[in-house]
Amino acid sequence: MLEPAVSVNERTRRGAVLRELRAWPTLVLVAVCLFGGVPLVVALTPSQQVTLAGQDLSVGARDPNLSLSGPAQLVQIGNTKLDLGRIRVYGPLRPQLTLGPVQRDAAYTVLRDPDRRRAVRAEATETLVAGFLRWYGWATAGLLAFVLGVTAAVGLLRVLAALQRQSRDRHRQVGFPEVWQRSTRQLGGMAAISVTLTMVFWAAAGALAYTGSVSGLRDVRSLADLVGTYYVAPSPVGPPVRGYTGAVIGDSRASRVGGPLVPEPSPDDQACVRSTDSLAVEVGRLLATGVLNLACPGASIAAGLRGGQQQGGRVLPAQVGRLEQADGLDFVVVVIGPNDLYWGDFLAYCYAVDNCQDNLTAGEFAYRLAAFDRDYGDLLQDLNDLPGAPQIVVMASYDVFEPDADCADARGPREARGLNAANIELLARRNAQLNDVLRAGAQKYGFTVATPHLAPLCASPGVASRPDLQGLADPHPFHPTAIGMVRLAASVVQVVQRPGG
Repeated sequence: MLEPAVSVNERTRRGAVLRELRAWPTLVLVAVCLFGGVPLVVALTPSQQVTLAGQDLSVGARDPNLSLSGPAQLVQIGNTKLDLGRIRVYGPLRPQLTLGPVQRDAAYTVLRDPDRRRAVRAEATETLVAGFLRWYGWATAGLLAFVLGVTAAVGLLRVLAALQRQSRDRHRQVGFPEVWQRSTRQLGGMAAISVTLTMVFWAAAGALAYTGSVSGLRDVRSLADLVGTYYVAPSPVGPPVRGYTGAVIGDSRASRVGGPLVPEPSPDDQACVRSTDSLAVEVGRLLATGVLNLACPGASIAAGLRGGQQQGGRVLPAQVGRLEQADGLDFVVVVIGPNDLYWGDFLAYCYAVDNCQDNLTAGEFAYRLAAFDRDYGDLLQDLNDLPGAPQIVVMASYDVFEPDADCADARGPREARGLNAANIELLARRNAQLNDVLRAGAQKYGFTVATPHLAPLCASPGVASRPDLQGLADPHPFHPTAIGMVRLAASVVQVVQRPGG
C-alpha cells in the first residue's frame, strides 16, 4: 500500500505546481524576478579584476535592455564607452570590459616581442572569459538569493491573505493547520516555479553570453580589432609643391624658434617663425639638397600635423595635407610629442614642488600618453600612405638635464623650489616613455628613428663646453641652440637613405 500513497502524494504535488502556473501571484513573482531581479543583479554585482599584458581590466556586464541581441562594451577611464562590434551576444547578458589608463610598464613591453605577442593573444581569451565566468558565478548567487527572498516575502503575504479571508468567512470554518498546509503547498509550488524559470532563463543567458564572447574573441589580434577604428586621412591642401628632396614636419624644436627669420618669408613662415637654421635648412645643407620646412611652434598631431592650427594670427593648414602635395620626396622627418603631452605643464609643476611624483600627475600623464599613442597611430598611417612612399624618419625626444644637474637652469627662478634629483629622474623617465611610444610605432611601420645626442643643460665640464639647449635666461628655454640644431640634423643625416646609396 506504500506505492499508491507515494503516487498520490506525487500527483498532489504536481497538481499544486500546475495550479500555481496559472495563479496570478506566481506569474507576477516570475515577472518580478526576470524583469526586476536580473537587471538589479547585473547592476549590483561588482566587476572582477583581471590583468592582461600588464593592463588592469575589470570584467562584468553592461546594463541589459529589451533588444534581442547587442554588442559587448568597453569603458575606458570611466567615461568613454565603445561598443565592441566583434563580440555580439544574444540575450540580455552582454559583457562589459573596463580599462583604466594604459600602463606602459615592464609587462607591457612584452607586446613588442612577436613571440610574446602570440602568447598574449592566446592568453587573452582565457583570461577574459575566466573573469566573466567568475563574475557570472557571483551574479548567479545574488540572483538566487533575490528569487528566494522575494518568493518568501510573497508566500508570507499569501498566507496572511488566506488567514484574513478565512476569518471573514463565517459559513466555512477551516482550522489553521489546514490553511497552513494548503498555503505551504502553494508556497512550495510557487518557489519551484519561480526558481526554476528564473534560473533556466539565467543559465540560457549565460550560455549565450559565453558562446558569443568566445566566438567574438577568436579572431581578435589587437585592440584595434576589438574596438574597431575610426580613421579619416587629412585631405591634400594647397597647390602642388616641387623641387624638394625631403621635408620636415613637427613643432618648435624643428622650426628652430629663436633663430633669424628666413629671407622673403611667406605669411606661414612668419606665423611659424621659421628660421635660417631650422632643422629642414640644416639637413638640406648637410645633404646638399632642398628640404621643405612645414614645422610650426605649438604644433601637436591633432592641431598642426593632421588638422589646422591657429598660430601667429593665422589658421595654418594641416602639415600632412601640405605634405601630400609635395612631389618627388625621398624622405620626411617627423618631430612631435611634447605639445601633445603638454610637457610644459609637467615641467612647470616639477619646478614648483619638492616632489612631483604624485598619483594625480602620474595618472594625468598616463592618460595623455595613451591619447598621444592613438593620435600617433593615425599619423603613422597618414605617413605610410604618402605618394611615392618616402622614407619616414621619426625624431626621438631628447633629455634636458643630466641626472645630477645643479645649476641656475635647474634651480629655476627665485620663487621656484627648483628641480631636485628625484624630479629630474621623473622627467627623464617620462621622456623615455614618450620615446618608447615613438619607437614602437615607427617599428610597426618599418620607419626609421633618429636619436639626437645633445649636450644637456647643467652639463659637467667634461661633457661639453656649452649646452646645446637654450636655458631659462634665453628667449626659448629648452629648445635647441644653433649648434644643437646642427646636432639634430646630423642625427637625421646619419639614417637617411640616399638614392643610389
